[in-house]
Amino acid sequence: MSKIELIVNSLDEKVQRIMYELAELKSDNLALKERLVDLNTKNSKLLYSLKEKENEYETLKITNSILGSDESKTFTKLKINTLIKDIDDCISKLSD
Repeated sequence: MSKIELIVNSLDEKVQRIMYELAELKSDNLALKERLVDLNTKNSKLLYSLKEKENEYETLKITNSILGSDESKTFTKLKINTLIKDIDDCISKLSD
């Protein structure tokens, strides 16, 4: 074989190897994108669940203070006052 044929064959082999690697990388990239979507969905669900648990916790704190727990009576009074102000704001907006 001539030197040019050897160079062309070598280049052809390298191009085929690169094309194979490119196909593998595309496949890996697609799998990673799918995993990212799955993890983002799972993360969103966990954040929603965390918010629900935080709301439940706040409700339990208020309930405990209303039932006679001395440690959070001040917190409950502040929360009730905030709720009353919010209700007053809503009523005033409805009146306008």
